[in-house]
Amino acid sequence: MIAAVVLAAGASTRFGSPKQAVLLEPVLKRVRESTAIDDIVVVLGAHEVEANVRTVQCQEWERGPGASLRCGLAALGADVEAAVVVLGDGPRLDPRAIDRIVAAWRATGADRVAATYEGVRLHPLLLARMAWRDVPDGGLRALAAELVPCDDLSPPGDVDFADDLDEEGWPHPRGE
Repeated sequence: MIAAVVLAAGASTRFGSPKQAVLLEPVLKRVRESTAIDDIVVVLGAHEVEANVRTVQCQEWERGPGASLRCGLAALGADVEAAVVVLGDGPRLDPRAIDRIVAAWRATGADRVAATYEGVRLHPLLLARMAWRDVPDGGLRALAAELVPCDDLSPPGDVDFADDLDEEGWPHPRGE
């Protein structure tokens, strides 16, 4: 079984309001479109946000993304073999990127597998169960991962400011 852990615990101080209220549902829609995901859990922290999936409240969210991820991983059942980590502020996530990193993990058995876009490591990231105990507070960016090129897909986006969204609620393309 493969689960998605959607990190949505941050304070959204730069955005000016809880960005999770705007961005979480588009992200969840994309995660559900993946053929590889069997379960979804959303990790909340600074803000209570409605979600039509299971949520967990991380009391230590201020320690960093790793603390939030540990909360999400702890909520998963014993039958979950790996978790796909997704950021709650990346509404352009392509479900095929999730499917690719899961397929790469099944082929290689690597502890960590991450999508890259034009050589840049971004999300989603898969974390095999045996690597769950090694999650630092700062997150997994500094830890090595098997890289899966997703150059033909759109990057997931990273919305920090309300101005980053267009009239339809999508992040502006890079450079605009």
